[in-house]
Amino acid sequence: MTEQVVLTEMDLTERFPESVKRDERKGYEGYIVKAEALLDVAKTVRDEMGYDYLSSVTGVDYLPDGLMESVYHFYRTIGGPALVLKVQTPRDQAVVPSLVSLYPGAEFQEREAWDLLGIRYEGHPDLRRILMWEGFAGHPLRKDWREPYYEEDAKPFKSRWPDGHVYRIEDKNPFHKNVDYPADFDPDKWIPDNDSSLYASLTKIQSSLSDSSLKTDTLIVNLGPQHPSTHGVFRMVVLLEGETIRALKPVMGYLHRNHEKIGERNTYLMNMPFTDRLDYLSSMSNNFGYAIAVEKLMGIKPPERAEYLRVIMAEFTRISNHLFAIGSLLNDLGAYFTPMLYAIEERELILDIFEAVAGSRMMCNYFRFGGVARDLPEGVYEKMRDLVYERLPRRIDELDLYLTNNEIIRARCEGVGVLTPEQAIAYSASGPLLRASGVPYDIRRADPYSIYDRFEFDVAVRYHGDVYDRYLVRMDEIRQSIRILQQAIRDLPEGPIQAGKPQYQVRVPPGEAYGRVEAPKGELGYYVVSNGKPNPWRYHVRAPSFVNITALETMAKGNKVADAVAILGSIDIVLGELDR
Repeated sequence: MTEQVVLTEMDLTERFPESVKRDERKGYEGYIVKAEALLDVAKTVRDEMGYDYLSSVTGVDYLPDGLMESVYHFYRTIGGPALVLKVQTPRDQAVVPSLVSLYPGAEFQEREAWDLLGIRYEGHPDLRRILMWEGFAGHPLRKDWREPYYEEDAKPFKSRWPDGHVYRIEDKNPFHKNVDYPADFDPDKWIPDNDSSLYASLTKIQSSLSDSSLKTDTLIVNLGPQHPSTHGVFRMVVLLEGETIRALKPVMGYLHRNHEKIGERNTYLMNMPFTDRLDYLSSMSNNFGYAIAVEKLMGIKPPERAEYLRVIMAEFTRISNHLFAIGSLLNDLGAYFTPMLYAIEERELILDIFEAVAGSRMMCNYFRFGGVARDLPEGVYEKMRDLVYERLPRRIDELDLYLTNNEIIRARCEGVGVLTPEQAIAYSASGPLLRASGVPYDIRRADPYSIYDRFEFDVAVRYHGDVYDRYLVRMDEIRQSIRILQQAIRDLPEGPIQAGKPQYQVRVPPGEAYGRVEAPKGELGYYVVSNGKPNPWRYHVRAPSFVNITALETMAKGNKVADAVAILGSIDIVLGELDR
């Protein structure tokens, strides 16, 4: 980013009068850019307007209009609201220039939009499927794509109350496989396109290595997808020279269930418990981001007590997540199970609170549009107060004493998996991964939502960008969350917890909204498009686990193969969110 911002948003249409225009659709924001001008406009947005951070890239299929739209949300790392750009193309010629050369963090997001919507990003360095399997037929987020046993475009399906005439959808719409193998397909000889091009790219790198006088064999090794250190069904294809990593390609999608397609079939309210299944360790934060997006469209604001309860649950979630992340990282380093036991014991006490207010410990369906589902049961306030004023500060100090200066932990973590501030911003990293690289960007401060602007807390930041600093940032954030909780519990007002009557069905005005929160793992954003009907036309999740993994290869290069496990653990991914 240049030192001085030269242009303002108002200048954008003047700078590109033939290529940029305001999006004047009712309920929409931002600018519509002609495809051929996108790279020039994006370069201007980055270098002259200071929008150095590309947060979200996705697409929308406007089937009735015959349009495909690519949507971009840009931010400044010094803080402030979004700048939204859109590129519209005909559905049958959905080709848009890739922004990877300007914003490397667009790499996986563009691959996802290609995979699921069929938007081809010209100039992308590695445009392959990323979530669907090799040979899959079609692009499933297109509005005219139909899955096996398809019933209807929107729930609730009419077959759920068929006037006494019960039928099986399997009889009306027989099963067919969504695979499109080549005509001369031979399962014994066939190499999937994805793996073929993946290994070809690694072989190309392989041929450029070993030019020193000491010849060392290179080897391509698969870590996962069935491996405990990959935190789920996740695979790293690693090119090794000796034990040194020269290239690494993440492979995901083994757990993909097309969360967004299901979300577009659900009603708005049905999606609230559906968000719990993303980061299933942080379901309250999942609720939070989705509620904010839909509330923007509906133009409603939760009452004061509900806002406080939301912040309390979100900060308890952050503590719970970071405790689990620290325990998991220590397991990845080969430590005994004691750190995890420390983490789990405190996490269980937090889950007791979640169970009391939401009725469940893991999938906490608690938030509602305009508030929360229910108030605190008797005795829960006292339990929360004792936890944040007495037990948690003491236990975090004990964990800190036990781990932080442990010589084995420091030897395994310091200087490993370094990500510079410039790289972290370029790769759209967020959360502890970004702040451990010296970038003090926290959405709660940079673009405040809910009532976070009322609380005193510091943005946790460290400056070495290695595995050790990612651990330290999470420890710092636990302490800051305790600080926020102490203020929120002290100031919790009386009053209603819901704006209006209890919800059973909601109508959302036409338009678009992007709701984002500082979730424990990073920026969690929901891009929602409404056409005025009970179901969202577009429901997209900008998942921090998915975007943060883009920088994995950069962090791993030059480190040892054993370090790859520690580096992956320091990112703190969860596969339910990464694959969706």
